[in-house]
Amino acid sequence: MKICQICAVDFSLYHMLLPLMKGMREAGHEVVGVCSEGPLVEKIRAEGFQVETVEIERSMNLLSHAKSFKQLTNLFKNEKFDLVHAHTPVASLIARFAAKAAGVPNIAYTAHGFYFHDNMPALKRNLFLSLEWLAGRQTNALMTQAEEDAETARRYNLCPKGTITAIGNGVDTARFYPATPKSYRKALRTEFGAQDNETVILMVGRLVREKGYVELVQAMRKVDATLWIVGSRLDSDHASDINDAISLAETDPKLKKRIRFLGYRTDVNQIMRACDIFTLPSHREGMPRSIIEAMMTGLPVVATDIRGSREEVLDGTTGILVPVQSPDKLADALCRLVNSPKLRENMGTAGRERALELYDEQKVIARQLNILKLG
Repeated sequence: MKICQICAVDFSLYHMLLPLMKGMREAGHEVVGVCSEGPLVEKIRAEGFQVETVEIERSMNLLSHAKSFKQLTNLFKNEKFDLVHAHTPVASLIARFAAKAAGVPNIAYTAHGFYFHDNMPALKRNLFLSLEWLAGRQTNALMTQAEEDAETARRYNLCPKGTITAIGNGVDTARFYPATPKSYRKALRTEFGAQDNETVILMVGRLVREKGYVELVQAMRKVDATLWIVGSRLDSDHASDINDAISLAETDPKLKKRIRFLGYRTDVNQIMRACDIFTLPSHREGMPRSIIEAMMTGLPVVATDIRGSREEVLDGTTGILVPVQSPDKLADALCRLVNSPKLRENMGTAGRERALELYDEQKVIARQLNILKLG
């Protein structure tokens, strides 16, 4: 089959979808990537894949979406795809309608977390739910990462003509594993400027408000530990609303000693092996890969009690769940782990066992190939 893998930005195509593209290619299929132009496109092409660029804005600009729809429709007609597999909220909406207009016989959608969520104002939530309902009429297979999202899709009948299946999420077990021997971990900490007696907390995520950075910066006033933040802003991110929090972290006398911004990194697996705790206080997620990476590395996790995250983290066993936008509860959970190395070790061990059982990337890829009848 000739398959299109489409998402909005090159970051997602490279970091989220490249392993799936490789798995489909290894199964004997021709795979073409489609996303907006960006610096990572050439890296994907260097892996031997054809990549076509179509500008897809992550906004409510209907005129730009109309242009993207026309370009995608023409592309799908010219390429004669057997399957269009769409990802990410905006791209998945436009691509499914375009694929239908172009006569593509099979249209699949993986929801990496529906854009609508319980903490969204009702009017806005209903608008995005309605858009998903309409796009679902063009969809032959709907896959979600979290079981909770699959249940939501079934409840709202978001794929009446096809299957709805939760596939989970996965990471490469060959890249994410605990630091062994202990001396290797010490060398990594020295490289990143951490002393032996420091407790290091890690946060990985784009610098946008919905990742919980405002609450995390507030929480760190009460947490006697070092926080490393790995992440940057994409050009398409609307993130000016966290500028004050970032400025505070960089200028406040107490916080600037505790918080270090590491920017965009390609060695997150090594950085994780140098840390003690992982946190992701997001407002919404699909099924966050960063939590799985941390669990696979043997780190205890402090996350918010939201869909996806609460499916990954067993509260009290592999980590601690806290309410959304609650800096005090977040601080309490982090302090609890900072003050108990034994609890960190127990939760980290349990988290790795759970990750190995449920979140091996190869198992997730095989699951998708089976659902799409590509194996």
